[in-house]
Amino acid sequence: MSIAVALDDLAGVLADHPWGFLVTVRDDGRAQTLAIPTVFDGGSLTATVGKGTAANLVARPNVTLVFPGPDGEAMSLIVDGDATVTGDRVEVRPTWAVLHRPALGRG
Repeated sequence: MSIAVALDDLAGVLADHPWGFLVTVRDDGRAQTLAIPTVFDGGSLTATVGKGTAANLVARPNVTLVFPGPDGEAMSLIVDGDATVTGDRVEVRPTWAVLHRPALGRG
């Protein structure tokens, strides 16, 4: 089950998701995932990252953030966005967001 989240409503939805996983892509094409606390300010998500993640973001700024629900039944928030890096700070400007819950009991 998926529910689109209007970007104007993202701040309210993020109030229930204080941290998430930032997914970037390495030079070899493999995904790198980092658990980070984020702050939503001025329409962007910001966080502190290390040098390797910053390099991934500079080379490939299209990213995904996944904010898990507190249990297997609650909805997770998935946000795609465009990243910019300044020093050890990343700013992700959201381009799309969705609340998602797996169809439990199917499979």
